[in-house]
Amino acid sequence: MNMDLLRKLCLANGVSSGEDEIRNIIISEIDGYADEVTVDKSGNIIVFKKGLNRAENKLLLSAHMDEVGFIVTSINSDGTLGVDEVGGIDRRVVSGKSVKLCTSNVNGVFGIKPIHLSKGESRNEIPKLSSMYIDIGAKDKKDAENNIEVGDLVAFEGFYEENEQSIITKALDDRVGCLVLIEMIKSELPYDMNFSFVVQEEVGLRGAKTAAYSVDPEFAIVVETTTAADIPNVEESKQVCHLGEGAVISFMDRRTIYDRELYKEAFRAAERAGVKAQSKKAVAGGNDAGVINTNRGGVRTIAVSLPCRYLHAPHTTAFKEDIDSVYKTVNELAKTIAGGKI
Repeated sequence: MNMDLLRKLCLANGVSSGEDEIRNIIISEIDGYADEVTVDKSGNIIVFKKGLNRAENKLLLSAHMDEVGFIVTSINSDGTLGVDEVGGIDRRVVSGKSVKLCTSNVNGVFGIKPIHLSKGESRNEIPKLSSMYIDIGAKDKKDAENNIEVGDLVAFEGFYEENEQSIITKALDDRVGCLVLIEMIKSELPYDMNFSFVVQEEVGLRGAKTAAYSVDPEFAIVVETTTAADIPNVEESKQVCHLGEGAVISFMDRRTIYDRELYKEAFRAAERAGVKAQSKKAVAGGNDAGVINTNRGGVRTIAVSLPCRYLHAPHTTAFKEDIDSVYKTVNELAKTIAGGKI
């Protein structure tokens, strides 16, 4: 896997509805490798690549380009910014974090009332986002308005650290999925396949709905990341999945009951590929499968995910061996589906 490309994808900003930077990177990377590349009215990239053989089943592989973040809702008289969240973010991880205003490239930091000015129980309460602000170092409202407008998107400040085993960075959800699809498009495929890099997953699976309608597949593999809670003070039964145990295969979440045959076949695909795979041991969350599997007359759908700690936080953690497992499992499963062996 191209870790330099993953670094580039993760450090780029692509808060929901502002995926332009990611889209441009992906289009540049797959240039010359695909037979058809289109950008639809929603902003999705839809790709078709011919394989060595005609597909027996029409397959769509999908990953989302967007990440969670914030949107400016007000510019205060003192030059600080009021914001609301774009996607689901744990407020506990926000205070004191560095951010970047995506349009102006201005840096800022999340601030709250200092603890020595807080009284009573408020010292221990998780502050509401409405009581926080972004400080960009502006003198006053007029100074801030030179660079910022209401409606501007805000992303967590980029950071990327890699060692022999792991990666720590923002936006692994779902830049890893994008990386897997790019690598597949660049490879020699055994069968024709369709790909979609979609927008606005974090705010309601919006891009996947229009992309699936356009492609109209019979089968779909959603390549995602999912929460790993294999951390201290979490009982084993609630840890959901573990880093180092391979690709995560879902049987059900809050939006989808996955195709049972594809669920079993995903584990067989991992075994044939010589990599680990594990079940997602919780019915929680959701992803683009929720709208893809109900598209038109229905789509047989499975999700293959990377286990990732601290999802939707400024810094997330994953193991390289699990990224390799996701890539190889998806490749083998795609070959099986497109080749009509299921």
